[in-house]
Amino acid sequence: MFGFLGVTRLYASDPPLTLDYYASTCPTLFDIVRKEMECAVLSDPRNAASIVRLHFHDCFIQGCDGSILLDDTVTIKGEKKAATNIHSLKGFGLIDRIKNLVESECPGIVSCADILTIAARDAVILVGGPYWDVPVGRKDSVTASFELATTNLPTPDESLVSIIPKFLYQGLSVTDMVALVDQEMYSSVFGIGTRELVKKYAADPLAFFQQFSDSMVKMGNITNSESFITGEVRKNCRFVNT
Repeated sequence: MFGFLGVTRLYASDPPLTLDYYASTCPTLFDIVRKEMECAVLSDPRNAASIVRLHFHDCFIQGCDGSILLDDTVTIKGEKKAATNIHSLKGFGLIDRIKNLVESECPGIVSCADILTIAARDAVILVGGPYWDVPVGRKDSVTASFELATTNLPTPDESLVSIIPKFLYQGLSVTDMVALVDQEMYSSVFGIGTRELVKKYAADPLAFFQQFSDSMVKMGNITNSESFITGEVRKNCRFVNT
């Protein structure tokens, strides 16, 4: 059923992530990310949506490993120019700025994947959304997958029959899908059950906030186990270390 999504199966499970991973090695990390996100969203509120979308696309390709941030090189075909990404993704420069600030404070310690995940949480808070704790400890991948970028990501013109398996494949439920996707974008393809969820969340914002928080943590836990073996902490989010 899910063969078209590629060989490596990814799941929103329980990777080796913790809330205090950087407590001793980079205690100012969360403050640095928050302050830079505050400036970015204040200057242009659209930056919030850009960072959340970037995180979503990163996690759905080969796990939340920062592969979406890699530029094309002689040896790596990145994901940025895939049809699902090329016209929809922004925010790379903002992540670069945050990474530079973090590197100046804690060189070689914090992965780009973790920076993007934290920034997405802060983006949601800054536009009035809920708070949630972000487990950290991800490694940056040394690979990217243009192919999976074209198959794993849901698109606005897809049918519900096509979209649901892409969430289930990641270990996410239909409820997670309703909470995470742009409801206006997908409202035309929602079935009866999902429409009922949309109505429920519209009538009870607190219930939506709770589900959205839970689903964002779950999505952030989608991992490619190989990244914990072969991964690294990139010095520059756009390129693997040399």
